[in-house]
Amino acid sequence: MDLAPFKLDIDELLDDYAKENCTSFTDFKRVWMAKKFSYIFEGRPKTNSGVFMQSLFLHCIGHMTSQSSLLQRLPGLYCLYCLYECQPYKPHYKIYLSLEESKKLKDFVIEAKQNGLALVPALVKRMLDKGMFLFGFINLLGDNEAKEVDEMNASQNKRVKFACDKLFANTQIGSYTHTDLGVEFELDSIKKLSMDYAKAKESAFAEASQTVDVEDAKHILQNDKLLGDKVEEIVKEWDAQKEEFYQKTGVSPHDELAVVDNDESGEFHDENETDAFDELEQLLLE
Repeated sequence: MDLAPFKLDIDELLDDYAKENCTSFTDFKRVWMAKKFSYIFEGRPKTNSGVFMQSLFLHCIGHMTSQSSLLQRLPGLYCLYCLYECQPYKPHYKIYLSLEESKKLKDFVIEAKQNGLALVPALVKRMLDKGMFLFGFINLLGDNEAKEVDEMNASQNKRVKFACDKLFANTQIGSYTHTDLGVEFELDSIKKLSMDYAKAKESAFAEASQTVDVEDAKHILQNDKLLGDKVEEIVKEWDAQKEEFYQKTGVSPHDELAVVDNDESGEFHDENETDAFDELEQLLLE
């Protein structure tokens, strides 16, 4: 996936805004709309949508947390907000923000307040209130971005698996999700019996037609779906729904949904991370 053209488009947008020597979000929105920048999503890849969006977010975060002047970093925040709000995906992909990047965001907000840019803390607070951020520990601005994105995805998949284990613990859901409906219904036997019945019915009508008038009863021989075919459709629909469930939850057909000790949930929490994010939100409320 070549994302260089998308990043160049973002660079050009931010440069055009910087040339106007503006600081307001209204002016940034005007530049965005003048360039019809929402069309950036028209060229989005059909796969790896999450990696695509995180790469755009990450590029904006790189601008926002760079060593450039405040006025040069400001459009990085504006662009980050607009990319989130304008993305075509439902639900929206959240903006991944590492602990290190959240600290830089805090410093950015402090500097903006000191320079009279009241919109910056207000905008960041709005982004926090709307739950736009996905906080974590992995810093994606290093040299191994692709590897670290994979690590982040693996971490998220682990969280989903953990949630599934907790949800299915001590319930019958697990047995239902692994049920082979074709085996439960003995589909092969039903199909054979329904076929034998259809043949017997045709044979009986053929014999009866030689001695009596069966014209009024011919509708019974109409080529309706056999019972076996109807049951087979139900089985296929069940299998399709199971496959969709597997894809959405990350559970595989062969996974055993086991009970997980409550103590294991501790690995998904950290006091330092919570304190850092609470400190950032408290700053915005001052």
